[in-house]
Amino acid sequence: MRRDDGAVSDLFSHQGELARRRIAPLADRLRPRSLDDFVGQAAILGQGRLLRRAIAADRVGNLILHGPPGTGKTTLARIIAGSTRAHFSSLNAVLAGVKDLRAEVDAAKLRLEHHGLRTILFIDEVHRFNSAQQDALLPWVENGTVTLIGATTENPYFEVNKALVSRSRLFRLQPLEPEDLRLLLERALADPEHGYGQRRVELSEEAGAHLLDVAGGDARSLLNALELAVETTEADADGVFRIDLAIAEESIQQRAVLYDKQGDAHFDTISAFIKSIRGSDPDAALFWLARMVEAGENPRFILRRLLISAGEDIGLADPQAMVVVEACAAAFDRVGLPEGLYPLAHATLYLAGTEKSNSSLGFFDAVKAVRESRRQQVPAHLRDANRDGQAFGDGVGYRYPHAYADHWVAQQYLPQALQGEVFWQPGSMGWEGGLRKRLQQRRAAQLAAAAETAADDRGDLLSSSPDDPLLNRWLQRQAGAEGERLDRLRQRFWQDAAIGRLDRVLVVEAHSLLWALDPLEAASEGEVVLTTPSAAVLDRLQAQLQLLDQLRRPRLLAVAPDAPDQLQTQLAAPHGEGRFEWIAARQPWRPCSAEQRLAWLEQITALAAPGARARLLFTHPLLGPAGSLRAHLGSSPTGAAPAVLEAAADREQEWLAGDAELADRVQEGLEALGWRVERRFWEEALDLPLSDALLERWFGKGASYRQHLTAALPAGGRQRLEALFQERRGAALPQPLGHTLLLAHRKPVP
Repeated sequence: MRRDDGAVSDLFSHQGELARRRIAPLADRLRPRSLDDFVGQAAILGQGRLLRRAIAADRVGNLILHGPPGTGKTTLARIIAGSTRAHFSSLNAVLAGVKDLRAEVDAAKLRLEHHGLRTILFIDEVHRFNSAQQDALLPWVENGTVTLIGATTENPYFEVNKALVSRSRLFRLQPLEPEDLRLLLERALADPEHGYGQRRVELSEEAGAHLLDVAGGDARSLLNALELAVETTEADADGVFRIDLAIAEESIQQRAVLYDKQGDAHFDTISAFIKSIRGSDPDAALFWLARMVEAGENPRFILRRLLISAGEDIGLADPQAMVVVEACAAAFDRVGLPEGLYPLAHATLYLAGTEKSNSSLGFFDAVKAVRESRRQQVPAHLRDANRDGQAFGDGVGYRYPHAYADHWVAQQYLPQALQGEVFWQPGSMGWEGGLRKRLQQRRAAQLAAAAETAADDRGDLLSSSPDDPLLNRWLQRQAGAEGERLDRLRQRFWQDAAIGRLDRVLVVEAHSLLWALDPLEAASEGEVVLTTPSAAVLDRLQAQLQLLDQLRRPRLLAVAPDAPDQLQTQLAAPHGEGRFEWIAARQPWRPCSAEQRLAWLEQITALAAPGARARLLFTHPLLGPAGSLRAHLGSSPTGAAPAVLEAAADREQEWLAGDAELADRVQEGLEALGWRVERRFWEEALDLPLSDALLERWFGKGASYRQHLTAALPAGGRQRLEALFQERRGAALPQPLGHTLLLAHRKPVP
């Protein structure tokens, strides 16, 4: 009887699940099932990125996915669930409590103890857990009983337990780009099983553009609007569901202004507002004011911040500033909304460099821009850096105006998409008339500064990882293993290189790990790939990497210098080829022919991402062997150098020319392929012990220097010269070196 009851129960559960799938919203039915189907977030999920490699290797650690609604946080968690060999459990923090957490932890402990099976616990809306609930979870995350994946629309540094944050990798998901949304729209219309592929739906170009624009990067909002449009439209006589602009506008009417009064948007926007006032930029100040008002921020809160700004940033430079703001606050209290927006705008404009006038109507131009512009994200340098600046770079690059002459500096305060917009045009009368010329000059300077920095804009930092003490100790040991001189050279090689956390770095023709140490430390969520000149070098480097966690190790490829075509072939397996933001090498392509060197340059150009950087270091001796011995003898009290040594020293510059010209040939090749190249040159004084090994390298059978001497000196000259060197074995010969560092920048695609 019990068996029959169980069968009936299973039957009803299965039927119920099928029914739920049929009535599920379109956005839920169309969720991608694999990474290959996932749309958007290429910065953290592209080929070679850490998160993608971790999912493929089933080595996903504790994660917190942070981003606006509709960017794929829950979908990404479900993809991980489908690809892991661990048990996957999920909770919604809105519905679950401590009792549910304990039940999941107890079950995870049993799986681990009885079957050795790991448990991944996904908690949606993790910020909804209160402090006690998060504290209850911490011990089991810390001891590895469960691996946590949390999803939140709030800033985890503000809403999630700091101990949980410090033990997790953080990934910030961005609003989807229009091309990503268009792909989702096309999928929804074409998919016969989960979308509308079995119906004849015709979406006009204007309707599609409206849906993409107003969705504002939110995939769920886009698909919900499409579903509403299709399901509420009757088919015509031909059986076609025709969705025109009018229907699309009814389905999704207004872009939501992303703003939460206690989270990131609140603090970032008020930070941008105050910094815009401090920077004497009335256009940006009006824009951020409009955003706060449109989002429902309390105007009295804004006025309180204006009073603080009047005291902090205006001060006695204009004693009337505080009086004006106080008068505007009193006027706001008397008239209320919506007319109270005028004194609010007046106070803002006065503090940013103007006085009360009807030019405050520019505020409503800013409101129009808030409603119509698609991208309204606060630029990273204007965000509040107090909570997560170190992790995500918020606030980095902000220039403090008080540190500059005239308490002003040319920097942008508007979102990138709105740079150059003018919301306030001062009139020609009174105080503001005297401001017009200065304001025009400053606006021009801002645009010029923005144009100069646009090419180097790498976008937001999208992830953060906890410190890795093991990696730090390993890097220190590796840096010291190569000797103090080479370590100083490494530091100079990577000096001022702003390697991003998500960047991919290719180190070509690596004989040691020294030149990859800086990228391994900096690109913690990206990837470092090293090519070695032989399988023997690869095996040696692989042995040095055994102490590192597998996900932090660089990928090693054996690519012979005379076979550049092997590079892309090996890169493509097994992770896919991908592009690199950085390419580095020391002494590359020395044995290569001109054709092979050109093939290498074409390969790295094809692998370089738009705006990629390359650092290539070429070192060559400034004196040949004979010149070094002559300099040594000249500094000793024994007398002048023999004639054969003088002749050899005078003739060996042609032997040195090959190494000296290699940097020139590489620079010419890069520039021909569209790279912009800058070069740095410096000399290094070095003493070279005259050992048996060094003599064999110079004078041994088949040595290039021996061949040069045979052709350059009279008969018997080479033997006499070699005898001179033999007499001086053990001496320290001066060997000055010339270092040429090529700094190449691949021009971004226009």
